[in-house]
Amino acid sequence: MSPNTDPTAASSVTVLGLGPMGRALAGAFLDAGLRTVVWNRTPGRDDELVARGAQRAMTAEEAVAASPLTVVCVVNYDASDAILRDGPVTSALKGRTVVNLTADTPDRARDTAAWASEHGVDYLDGAIMTPTTTIGTPHAVLIHSGPQPLYARHRPVLDVLGGTHTHLGEDIGRAAAYDVALLDIFWTAMSGYMHAVAIAKAEGISATELLPFAQGIGAILPPVFADTAAEIDNNTHSGEGNPITSAVSSMAHIVHASETHGIDASIMRAAESLARKAIDLNHPTDGFTRVADVLSRG
Repeated sequence: MSPNTDPTAASSVTVLGLGPMGRALAGAFLDAGLRTVVWNRTPGRDDELVARGAQRAMTAEEAVAASPLTVVCVVNYDASDAILRDGPVTSALKGRTVVNLTADTPDRARDTAAWASEHGVDYLDGAIMTPTTTIGTPHAVLIHSGPQPLYARHRPVLDVLGGTHTHLGEDIGRAAAYDVALLDIFWTAMSGYMHAVAIAKAEGISATELLPFAQGIGAILPPVFADTAAEIDNNTHSGEGNPITSAVSSMAHIVHASETHGIDASIMRAAESLARKAIDLNHPTDGFTRVADVLSRG
């Protein structure tokens, strides 16, 4: 690769926020040979990175002024806005690019993009869909949204974070929308798993004993997702083989078993309530996918 096409040649990137993910991002940039400037509100988190060659900025203003590209990864948009919308930092960012990999909601992403436009700051939003250990490896998954030309300009530097990068469209809130939806799957599933483990434990079954069977249930889900996506988009909701009335019966058993042991069944009661609402709306022979329609109705 020639010096003219090497993204690490004469490239500089700033990382704001040095929690576990921020440190992983900065580490990947360093490993790729980029001049990496780091800043964190709480002192001391940059020591290891500085020992590896990162440049410590004493202020956020100094940090963003040091690079054409600033990557932000903090706890939420309250935190990122508090940094970026500080007067001196905003002024230093004019004519530069911010890629915000902070997780928050689509409306917050759009609001921050509007602020950036008003202040001459180029802005991309994004999300990281895999753990810190994947950053810099082929297993990382990152999603982005915002102006395509801006994304294309900075893609060579972003690529050093490894894995798969997907530009989801010009709508700046689209990456956050994907992020929220995908995390909804994760945390709902994890809540269900914790509830299942609690029931199993109450019946004298350890989490380790349950594990191989729980993994089997998990393996069922990807093909179920694939089979039901078209039904949801086409509003067909076929209940052939497993009508929603059958699902309600199973859910009632789970609620009963939980409450027999004094285990909070509010998670399953909520799911059961949605399924019963679908039945009450005259959809007893539909599949569980009808719940998506019920939820959309409010």
